[in-house]
Amino acid sequence: MTALLELRDVTHVYTGGLFRRRATVALENIFLSIGGERPSMIAIAGESGSGKTTMGLLLLGFLVPTAGQILYQGTDLQEISSAERLTFRREVQAIFQDPFEVYNPFYKVDHVLSVPIAKFHLAKSKEKQRALMEQALLGVGLRPEETLGRYPHELSGGQRQRITVARALLLNPRLIIADEPVSMVDASLRATILESLRDLNRDMGISILYITHDLATAYHISEQIVVLYQGSVTEAGDVDVVIKDPQHPYTQLLVGSIPWPDPDRRWSEEEVSSRGEVLARETKGCKFAPRCRFVMPMCWNSRPPLFQTDTQRAAACYLYQDGLALEGNEIGKVLGQEGEAALEGGPALEA
Repeated sequence: MTALLELRDVTHVYTGGLFRRRATVALENIFLSIGGERPSMIAIAGESGSGKTTMGLLLLGFLVPTAGQILYQGTDLQEISSAERLTFRREVQAIFQDPFEVYNPFYKVDHVLSVPIAKFHLAKSKEKQRALMEQALLGVGLRPEETLGRYPHELSGGQRQRITVARALLLNPRLIIADEPVSMVDASLRATILESLRDLNRDMGISILYITHDLATAYHISEQIVVLYQGSVTEAGDVDVVIKDPQHPYTQLLVGSIPWPDPDRRWSEEEVSSRGEVLARETKGCKFAPRCRFVMPMCWNSRPPLFQTDTQRAAACYLYQDGLALEGNEIGKVLGQEGEAALEGGPALEA
């Protein structure tokens, strides 16, 4: 079955500087398949600067890859027709980090819901439009009588974020790309929003790509996880396996920073190099080598492939070089996508 959306060997490079051009490689040789035979719930995790948001923007068509292809139902996204692009815009929806940026402060929040209804011709009358808006709001736990007719500043951050979820729900999408959807709301509302996403996946068959730096929420909401470091995949597989027993030193570092509710559990005491110190130590090998406590000579000279360490996980680390080296879409074996195009961290480019 053809995937709904696919990154195929995608690299994206940002360039800048007025007199001296600089290149920053945000993603390198990434493969990702979403929306196959069954709805998926995949988390893309990593610290700031790992390439998570760039991946989301590429999948939404807001960025054009420097190399590689983005395929929508098997066709290059840059080559689809106007009619196909309209369908793409309906089937692939986004929930962004800052809910306030979605709103025009001069319009009531009704505007966020009424525009997609009109654009995609979902209602033939004002009454039908109102009914659709109310149904979408109820679906995310909001009372229409307390929400519609108000301006964005009159609502809490959690309410505004749930309205953006309702907007996505209006269009009956096949995929929602959620980029840090709970990072700017109160802790008490995170569970509500995350549960809404899980309901969309479980009850409505909508695939969710959950982009986050928070491994705790990734653990609770997703089925599979892909961990990125400086644009490359370090570890991928079943979320239970990866979070409970991380194997790549970078994933171990991330998991060690999670504030688990256990007074006897100590946070990671590993000393972390600053970003400047890391960038000052160039390497043709593993990008994590300047920060890795297990670094070996080979780590500085060549990039490690993803080694399959068990049936549900692969890690890009020479500590596991006795395992099977995965190539191409073979990563699907650990993401539950065997037989479909999947995600891979290929050989990296020079920054």
